[in-house]
Amino acid sequence: MDSTFIPYGRQQIEPDDIESVLDTLRSNWLTTGPLVERFEASLAQSAGVQHAIVVSSGTAALHAAMHALDIGVGDEVIVPPLTFAATANAVIYQGGTPVFADVEPETLLIDPKSVESRITARTKAIIAVDYAGQPCDYDALRTLADRYNLHLVSDACHSLGCAWRDQPCGSQADLTVFSFHPVKPITTGEGGAIVTSDEVLASRMRTFRNHGITSDHGQRAKTGSWHYEMVELGFNYRLTDIQCALGLTQLTKLQRFIENRRQVAARYDTAFTQNPTIRPLGVRPEAHHGYHLYVVRVPERDRIFSHLREAGIGANVHYIPVHYHPYYRKLLGTGEGLCPVAESAYREIISLPIFPGLTVEDQNRVIATLCEAIGQETPR
Repeated sequence: MDSTFIPYGRQQIEPDDIESVLDTLRSNWLTTGPLVERFEASLAQSAGVQHAIVVSSGTAALHAAMHALDIGVGDEVIVPPLTFAATANAVIYQGGTPVFADVEPETLLIDPKSVESRITARTKAIIAVDYAGQPCDYDALRTLADRYNLHLVSDACHSLGCAWRDQPCGSQADLTVFSFHPVKPITTGEGGAIVTSDEVLASRMRTFRNHGITSDHGQRAKTGSWHYEMVELGFNYRLTDIQCALGLTQLTKLQRFIENRRQVAARYDTAFTQNPTIRPLGVRPEAHHGYHLYVVRVPERDRIFSHLREAGIGANVHYIPVHYHPYYRKLLGTGEGLCPVAESAYREIISLPIFPGLTVEDQNRVIATLCEAIGQETPR
């Protein structure tokens, strides 16, 4: 076994990121200060929208989005099963019910036809997940949302900086959610954001992230006021200036990071072209894919996963279908047969290492180890 472990993903931190954080630590504001507004303005501009609201995690962003849309008891929200549990959990936080729609077999993105089949009189919103960094078919989803008078939310935690039909992720849905976890396109350590051009929704989410209070300490300091009012029940979901300092420098490198990921993906694609037992996911020509994940379908997935891990390759599986989790089985009575395409894919999918700093040497090691596990020669 090689002693050097290759993770499936990791952050890319550079000297200017460190200096930016240090400068903030030397400043007068560690939270609710000027860097929060600067980071939000930069995010909104990059997403092609009017407002960005930064929060403490991608999960907090999903929760804030559900709150802003007034999701509550009796409301249904359609979600895909191949996502992190937080996508569905945020609906539960508000008292709503997640309804699982199946995915398309080639891309594993939410299937608009399955979405339409799940719509009822109680449906209030659709959450589309840009699985692995590939944007969903937002034309079809917008048509459905408009036809049935539904809110459209994009869980773009994998696809910051990507685009659908040359329009940036963030501009297609009513609300778009991003994550800044270390394995995501950029990082703030932990963190998230919601972007929108709806001023009313933006205002609600800003209040929600700050205990339901209409102003934060930084805003009161600007006006010389001590007075504040709590107008609704909210949470402490604020993001600090320290984290925003890191986010600001990271954001300037986003397209470089994405291009690095695309180069890794292209190398994998070339290597696996001649091996029919290793099947990368399909990519639509209309999508600018960010390759947060590089997912392939393989036979005997569990055996191959073990082989890769034993060789020091940090393969992963994204994801166990959410409706398989014990919590959802007990709460909603979900189980096998609900989303057959996603369930079939789950038995085969494996995520290979991909991140901006992955060396060509390590890429070659991943390719050779996977081909060895499959029982095929390494392509030359």
